[in-house]
Amino acid sequence: MAALDLFAQLESLKKERNAVILAHYYQDPDIQDVADCIGDSLAFAQQATRVEADVILFCGVHFMCETAKILNPDKRVILPDINAGCACNECPDMRLNTIEKMVTALENMAPEITIPEDLRVQALAPLKKMLAFS
Repeated sequence: MAALDLFAQLESLKKERNAVILAHYYQDPDIQDVADCIGDSLAFAQQATRVEADVILFCGVHFMCETAKILNPDKRVILPDINAGCACNECPDMRLNTIEKMVTALENMAPEITIPEDLRVQALAPLKKMLAFS
């Protein structure tokens, strides 16, 4: 599929799914261009508490998605590639997220990040403390 078609499809799916795209600043420029917010894990934790969309499409790594899900248990949090698990700027896992996978993730609403409620509640207190210091 041509790149322009993917960008148009992504924008259409964002509207249809009421989705917001958060992209780590280590992501490729194409992904940053379509993101609603670009930042690091702290910025994402802050932004995740302000998101009004029903769906958060997270272009980062798995732990960032988990943080968003802990802070937003009622929102759907999806990651273009479930194998994106590292957190450094040289990480090949960060490169697993692509525009094509972003489109597929919004089309299929998967892979969705889920966290058992007892773990979410346990992790919420330290996250709130971290956000209070920022």
